[in-house]
Amino acid sequence: MNPLARTSATVRPVTRKGDRLSEEQITALALSAGRGDRAALEAWVRATQADVWRFLAHLDGPGSADDLTQETYLRAFTSLPSFAARSSSRTWLISIARRVVVDRIRSRAARPRVSHEVDWQQAAESDAARRRRRSAGFEDIVELNVLLDSLDESRRSAIVLTQILGLSYAEAAKVCDCEVGTIRSRVARARDDLLQARGQAHETG
Repeated sequence: MNPLARTSATVRPVTRKGDRLSEEQITALALSAGRGDRAALEAWVRATQADVWRFLAHLDGPGSADDLTQETYLRAFTSLPSFAARSSSRTWLISIARRVVVDRIRSRAARPRVSHEVDWQQAAESDAARRRRRSAGFEDIVELNVLLDSLDESRRSAIVLTQILGLSYAEAAKVCDCEVGTIRSRVARARDDLLQARGQAHETG
């Protein structure tokens, strides 16, 4: 049975303050899960789901985050037996989530467009969906996504990993498979881009 099945309606777990496990504890759960411990697997999912969903929501929008989270864990379950804890399990899992997003973006880009009318319809539906999410309590994340959408994927990943999820520059570098200095540069440039985009939004608003 899929440990995500019972939370398929919403993959954003609610945890009480003080319940958060340490990175070492979460990684230990992943190692136990890889050896077939079902209770450890379910505990590991509960401990990591919120960060995975939040990362995916910032990269591809809240509307697709649930499906992408499911896909991330399906891939992770397959690879858990070979997880060797060379990095924390959260860093390892977020790197899988990033590949899931990249695959989704590539698939979307490769999909043929039928007509300009379809594009206008999709844009209208997207705008309506944003309004619904805003009224449902997604104001902050939607507003931030508008700014993040102005960044290229590499800078967006770097700033979400370090400034929103709280990964260290070294951990983010492992996720993105690049040097620490590259992450620092991407974060600095992303900050400049966001400040510029925010200023332009205020000028036009």
